[in-house]
Amino acid sequence: MLMPVSVPCFAASGGILYALQHATIEGQVIILLLLVGSIFSWSVMITKFIMVRRVRRETTAFLKKFRTSRRPLTLFQNRESFPGSPAFWVYQAGCRELVFHMLGSTELDESLAVRLSDSDKISPVAMSAVRSAMEREVGEQALLLEHRMILLATAVSGAPFLGLLGTVWGVMDTFAGVASANSASLAAMAPGVSAALITTVTGLLVAIPAMFGYNFLVVTVRSITVELDNFAAELAAAFEHRYLRNA
Repeated sequence: MLMPVSVPCFAASGGILYALQHATIEGQVIILLLLVGSIFSWSVMITKFIMVRRVRRETTAFLKKFRTSRRPLTLFQNRESFPGSPAFWVYQAGCRELVFHMLGSTELDESLAVRLSDSDKISPVAMSAVRSAMEREVGEQALLLEHRMILLATAVSGAPFLGLLGTVWGVMDTFAGVASANSASLAAMAPGVSAALITTVTGLLVAIPAMFGYNFLVVTVRSITVELDNFAAELAAAFEHRYLRNA
């Protein structure tokens, strides 16, 4: 007989707002922690989405210009820059290592083209060093792309458990209060139980968007990293065809 009375009372009180108002100090602290985590996870997602969009745009522009140039070092000699493109930094690392082995320095000046045309081609050992430089840069760019994604992974895995902790704690306090009051009616238990459940709801609201964002970013970063590996192989082949000395 208590249910028809307590349910309308709960609904009329605003549901979530009612639960928040009746949350314990421990539950409020957990909700605050979850809200702070949500702010961090959303900031990471928004920042990464903007970064991915810029990476795609600048990489497309860089690759278009690189593949239409006649020589692999043309963009390097002209000092053209695409700072938002990871492929550009792989290109820079490869070019600097190649120029170092050809000229003994990486100094860029107006005579670079003339000095390169007069220099000898590099040995297979030097070409291996060029490949290693590009591989290291691919790894560095992959780390930059993945930077701060640990926050999203933590939100996905940790927020539901933190919310569950608040719920279990709240239910425990509710039953302790019922036992001390010698009253087991639904009207006495409903406020405490609803307040306890709000932490689980908050944890899920934090974790679910972070899960979708994290999965999208993981797939995107993996795709960009594969594209970087492919570009490094393409650039190494172009260097070998033009600058590698026959054994």
